[in-house]
Amino acid sequence: MAEKPAPNPGTTSSTSTSTSTSTSNGGKTIDECQDMIRRSLRTPMVKFLLEHLEKSGCAIGERFIKAVHCNKQIAGGYVRGEGIQVCSNHMNIQDEVNQVVIHELIHAYDDCRGANLDWANCAHHACSEIRAGHLSGDCHYKRELLRGSVKIRGHEQECVRRRVMKSVIANPYCSEAAARDAMEAVWDICYNDTKPFDRAP
Repeated sequence: MAEKPAPNPGTTSSTSTSTSTSTSNGGKTIDECQDMIRRSLRTPMVKFLLEHLEKSGCAIGERFIKAVHCNKQIAGGYVRGEGIQVCSNHMNIQDEVNQVVIHELIHAYDDCRGANLDWANCAHHACSEIRAGHLSGDCHYKRELLRGSVKIRGHEQECVRRRVMKSVIANPYCSEAAARDAMEAVWDICYNDTKPFDRAP
């Protein structure tokens, strides 16, 4: 979920609101979470996304992804100009941190390649959330099972839609109706846009 200040939503409520809504059992300290972030940087998917950010002219510094304490019930967010925040107090296991980092890196990639990307525009925000939900593995069957969703057919798209709505509604510029209309309007083109991957991982 990315929350953005005024014209560019970006830290906790807009772009990345969807991330992972993990229930916290106390979570991790900021230092523990920062160590988990360092481990996530060694995973193949994160390395791939970082490489493509660099190829797109958006190389990032080592402080781009940081652990923070969050008051909202979110897993993390991307903020234009500031980077990615991972909510340490809502993280319990390495896989959760990896997922947040991957999801938010897809937002960062979209922000990098879309010169005219406007986080206050519900359709732009919905498109990046569709891509992040579809390409990050947020809606993998096993993750959905752990959330208590056991639908066999169509679970992935249904999950992506649910998470896109949750995130875009958190954007102060988007009502529920506007979020739904925006998601439906851009669904096909954004769901099928798998860059920088050749196909959805």
